[in-house]
Amino acid sequence: MLVLGIESSCDETAAAVVKDGKMRSNVIASQIKAHSKYGGVVPEIASRKHIEAINPVIEQALSDAGVGLNEIEGIAVTRGPGLIGSLLIGLTTAKALAYALNIPFVGVNHLEGHITAAFLADKVPQFPFAALVVSGGHTNIYLVKNYHDFRLLGQTRDDAAGEAFDKAAKLLNLGYPGGVVIDKIAKSGNPKAIAFPRAMKDSVDFSFSGLKTSLLTMLKKRGSDFEESQLPDVAASYQEAIVDVLVEKTMRAVLDNDIRQVVVCGGVAANGRLREKFAEAALKNKIDLFIPPIILCTDNAAMIAAIGEIMLKSGRRDALDLNAISRWPLVAHP
Repeated sequence: MLVLGIESSCDETAAAVVKDGKMRSNVIASQIKAHSKYGGVVPEIASRKHIEAINPVIEQALSDAGVGLNEIEGIAVTRGPGLIGSLLIGLTTAKALAYALNIPFVGVNHLEGHITAAFLADKVPQFPFAALVVSGGHTNIYLVKNYHDFRLLGQTRDDAAGEAFDKAAKLLNLGYPGGVVIDKIAKSGNPKAIAFPRAMKDSVDFSFSGLKTSLLTMLKKRGSDFEESQLPDVAASYQEAIVDVLVEKTMRAVLDNDIRQVVVCGGVAANGRLREKFAEAALKNKIDLFIPPIILCTDNAAMIAAIGEIMLKSGRRDALDLNAISRWPLVAHP
């Protein structure tokens, strides 16, 4: 089935074409320049940028796939979770196209899309497996029994991991997006230089607010004595605290539930240190590890089209009055 996917949940406008589980095209228009001076995503600006980019991005995705709009057999679009204004741009566009072309469409859970990204790689997992979805807005561990069958094993009680990176970058005046900048600077630093806290050691739930507070306290204490030359050590130590917790708790959830496969997905899964330490832990515990290519870790429409194709093939259809959802927990559904 030839499916057009549309993603606009936050600050990337994306469109992709997938057929039979294979990616034919994947186009992403980033808004980083528009938001960087604010140190984070401004919802109203994001919505306006989506309006400007949505049609050109779709046209480019169709062109890259070598297909015409009249050849598309179904449309999949992110319904939530995300910024409601941003979501509505993609959802409205998808409904308009579906109506004009008289083809079915489905609204997709963004988190389900991230997990399905693992199936677009050359090496794919087999059910059941554990999935860590780690991004700017989410840090959750799921037991995935099938494409639509999820059980929450652990979650963040406050900040998401990606949010913790962004807040640290803002405190350190490193710019936005924080995770990318910290990952780069940390490469030349000592990850053991500063003993940042690892919270909730006896649980598979996460908490990163204390880590952020610890960084803020350290900066206040050092005050004018803090020099730019210290940045690599601070970045490396802060990053290590986040990565250690993500790896340790995910592996604990995997072993406690007697699972032999783990998928790591979402924007933070693009972090180099995270990928490195997960590879080490998987090898040590004899666990099969699946991390999508970096382009499929960050927000993209190929993952939306991939799960959308599965839903459409199973007979799922959504009505034209479907609305966006800003908060949409990932739960088992038919």
